[in-house]
Amino acid sequence: MSERGGRGGRGELRETRAPRGWAAWGTTVWAAGILALLVAAPLSVRGAYGDRLATHWGASGEPDGSLPPWAAAVAPAAVWAVLVVAAVCWRAARRWRAGVLASGGVLLAGAQVSIARANLHHADWRDADPVSVGAVVTLFAAAVAGCVAWRVSRRPAAASASRGRGARMEIPEGERRVWLSRTANPWLRLVAAATGAVAVAAPLVGTGAPTASMWLLIVPFAVASAAVLVCSSVRVRVGGRGVDVAFGPLGWPVRRWDAADVEWARAERRTPAQVGGWGYRLSGLGTTVMLRAGECLVIRAGGKEFAVSVDDAERGAALLNSLAGARAERP
Repeated sequence: MSERGGRGGRGELRETRAPRGWAAWGTTVWAAGILALLVAAPLSVRGAYGDRLATHWGASGEPDGSLPPWAAAVAPAAVWAVLVVAAVCWRAARRWRAGVLASGGVLLAGAQVSIARANLHHADWRDADPVSVGAVVTLFAAAVAGCVAWRVSRRPAAASASRGRGARMEIPEGERRVWLSRTANPWLRLVAAATGAVAVAAPLVGTGAPTASMWLLIVPFAVASAAVLVCSSVRVRVGGRGVDVAFGPLGWPVRRWDAADVEWARAERRTPAQVGGWGYRLSGLGTTVMLRAGECLVIRAGGKEFAVSVDDAERGAALLNSLAGARAERP
């Protein structure tokens, strides 16, 4: 959504859709698929084994640890969710992130399938089959998947946009102009809702009252849900005092720059692959709030660049350049 302000604060509203990078879509599908498999594997055939599942085998090959089916599903799913969030927020090279997600996903999924298969048709978890062959195959497949993902993922090309300081807008004497733009990413909101649902459902799936071990699951998912929700939408306002960037559905927190502190502003096309993913990103291009691929408003202030993906960024940059120039020329 983009609301472009003109005289008297009146503007027009338009909606656009921008293409999303294949890398971001691939990561999303991979993360969701592995998560679904981790949860479904021990729960889909509950009638084929007892009330507990063997989840650990000793050196002798005999099972020596067990969990109820719901815990056997939630525990690896929580590990995978933390791994995905850490990989997406990782500032390392893209190919390393791809390798970690590929190998980690295959490792967790293979282990979960091996556990479910070993417990099939055994009423007592102590009678579960050994998993030695499955463990070896899983480790080999995880190593191969990590190497393949590392090799296939190439470093994204540098931004091709002009590095100029941006145009300026002519503002007639006595007029005041305001520019507004809003953008939201429905997929990030869906991720926030899913992680929040896990945090809420954890005590309901268990015994009711959260235990000490259950809090270790509730707190990370609740924090992840709040963090993703804050980074799922943004509102940018350029006015006489400068520029405000408000995050989340509540418009908080807010980053502000006074017009006198802005060196320049411009519109630039960026993609999630260039900045390292979705949400609040830190990369070689500076700070980027990436909600959708395409046009971004880039602001340089204090020797640092801040970019946010919003519609009609060229008009907002021109207005901000004019306001910044007027402040600088004012005695």
